Amino acid sequence: MRKSNRAKEKKARRQEERAAMDAVCAKVEAANKLDDPLAAFPAFKKYDRNGLNLQIECKRVTSLNPLSVEWAFELTRANMQALYEQSEWGWKEREKREEMNDERAWYLLARDGDSAPVAFSHFRFDVECGEEVLYCYEVQLESRVRRKGLGKFLIQILQLIANSTQMKKVMLTVFKHNHGAYQFFREALQFEIDETSPSMSGCCGDDCSYEILSRRTKHGEASAGHTHGGGHCGGCCH
Repeated sequence: MRKSNRAKEKKARRQEERAAMDAVCAKVEAANKLDDPLAAFPAFKKYDRNGLNLQIECKRVTSLNPLSVEWAFELTRANMQALYEQSEWGWKEREKREEMNDERAWYLLARDGDSAPVAFSHFRFDVECGEEVLYCYEVQLESRVRRKGLGKFLIQILQLIANSTQMKKVMLTVFKHNHGAYQFFREALQFEIDETSPSMSGCCGDDCSYEILSRRTKHGEASAGHTHGGGHCGGCCH
C-alpha cells in the first residue's frame, strides 16, 4: 500500500511539473505572438537626451529590412570580435550570423533623424532552467552615440517589456574581460550573477571567461525560489 501511495505521489508531482512547464511555455509563446511589445509604451519609442534625437522600434527579425540586420551584424563584429577571440568561444562568424537571423530573434533598433540605425539590442523570449525569461543576446551602439545614456535606456526598455509580458528575469552573458560592460551591468543596472553562471554553478568557475547575469522582474521576485523543471536548462518552446 505504501509503495502504491509513493507511486501516486510521484505521478502527481510529475503532472504538476508538466502543468507548470506548460504555463511557462504558454507565456513565452504569448510574448512571441505580439506584433510590437513596445506598442503599449509610446513614451519609450523616442530618445531625446544628451544631444541625441532618436526613434526606437521593436520588431521581429522576420519583419526587419535585411539591410538593418546586416548592419547589426557588422556592428557586432566591429565591437565584439576581438573580445570573442580572447575567450574560449572564439569568433565564429557563420554561427553569429545564424544566431542574429534566427526567426526567434527580436530587435530593439534606435534610428537617427535620417532613419539610419545607430544602436540595437537583439533579444528573445525563452525558457531557462524552468523559468520564462527575456534573454538579451546583444546590446551594441555605434561609437558616436555612446556615453549618452542610450545603452542604459535600451536595457530599461527590455526590463519594461519583460515585466509587461510576465517574464521572470532579464538575462544576459557578459565577458569578464569586457570590463566596461561588466561594470555597467553589475553597478549601473544592478544585475546579479545568475545562479546558472559558471562561477555559481561550479561547472568551470574561474576557468570560464564569462558570467551569466540577471535581474528579476516583479513577477520573478514574487516567485523567487519556486522554479520548475529541476536542473534542466534550456528552451522548450522552439
